[in-house]
Amino acid sequence: MNALTTELGALTIGRDGSMLGATAGYQQVLGGMDGVYRDRLAYRRQLTDRGPDDLVYSVTEHRAGNDAGALIVGTSTLRPGSYGEEFAMTRGHLHAIADRAELYHCLAGHGVMLLESIAGDHRAVELVEGQAVHVPGHWVHRSVNVASVPFVTLFCYSADAGQNYELISRAGGMATLVVKDVAGWKTVPNPDHTGYQL
Repeated sequence: MNALTTELGALTIGRDGSMLGATAGYQQVLGGMDGVYRDRLAYRRQLTDRGPDDLVYSVTEHRAGNDAGALIVGTSTLRPGSYGEEFAMTRGHLHAIADRAELYHCLAGHGVMLLESIAGDHRAVELVEGQAVHVPGHWVHRSVNVASVPFVTLFCYSADAGQNYELISRAGGMATLVVKDVAGWKTVPNPDHTGYQL
C-alpha cells in the first residue's frame, strides 16, 4: 500500500486499485461495452458466455472539491481478456474541457495507453509497474490490458475536466487497435475509423 497525502488527509492506495479515503467510484460491466470492440461477433459471444453484468473495469476516486485548481486522484482496474484479436480495454475518452491533461501511473500489471490527437497523431505507450504516461490536453486516450492479470493505474486530472465518451463512437472507434501478436501485442489501423469531429 502507498499513502498519498491530500488536502483532507491521507489516501491509502493498494496495488490492486483499492483506495481508503475514496469519495466516489463506478464499475463498467460487459453490457455497457456495446460498440467498443470492432469484432462485434466476439463481443456478443463474450456477452452470452459471461453475462451483461460481468465486470470489465472499475474506477475509484478521491475528489477534494470542484473549484478551480482542484484535482481528482483515482485508480482504474482493468480486468484481462480478449475479444477476438483485441485486448480488453476501457471505453476511452477526450476530456469535455479538451485542454485538460491527465497523468497515469501503472501500479500493477502490463498495459498500453492509446493516445490520439484530433488532428490524427497517435501513440501507443506501453506501461508496466512503476512507469507513467502524461496525456496532454486535446488527446483522446484509452487503457488496454495486454496481460493475463489486472492492469491497475493511478490517475490524476483536473476536477472540472469531465469526459466526452461519444467522440470515439461517432468516429467508428479509435484510429488504432491493440491486437494480439506473436511478440505479445501490436497496433494496427482501425479501418472503421472516420476521424474525430468535435
